[in-house]
Amino acid sequence: MKSKFLNVFVLMLVAVVFVTVGVLTAADIPKVIMLEEAKEKKGPVKFDHEKHEANLKIACTECHHVYKDGKNVWKQGDPVQKCSACHDPNEKKDKVDKLQNAYHKNCKDCHKKEVEEGKVKNAPFKKCNDCHQGKDKG
Repeated sequence: MKSKFLNVFVLMLVAVVFVTVGVLTAADIPKVIMLEEAKEKKGPVKFDHEKHEANLKIACTECHHVYKDGKNVWKQGDPVQKCSACHDPNEKKDKVDKLQNAYHKNCKDCHKKEVEEGKVKNAPFKKCNDCHQGKDKG
């Protein structure tokens, strides 16, 4: 009887630890960020983490990545680098897209797909100013 109680207690304790770590990790993620790296030509882009992750259920690894042997090995909780650490703003290097192309492929292509599949009614992908805040607003 004591062994069964001990097992249940340990299981509950482990569950509490996992929930606590999850809540603390989620609390470290800003709800909204400005993609300042995108501001060079058209102004920064406001990105709503909460909307994409919590509401739309888009995995963090859709945007965040570290590739090793062709596989994304980045996982939630790993450090997040600026996109420009790998994606040069001026040119494509070593099969890595230029920064603007990387953003556009990831963001615009995903938005277009979500609209075409009817998952969302309005996800901007046609007009620059639907995402970009304008140079004077950044």
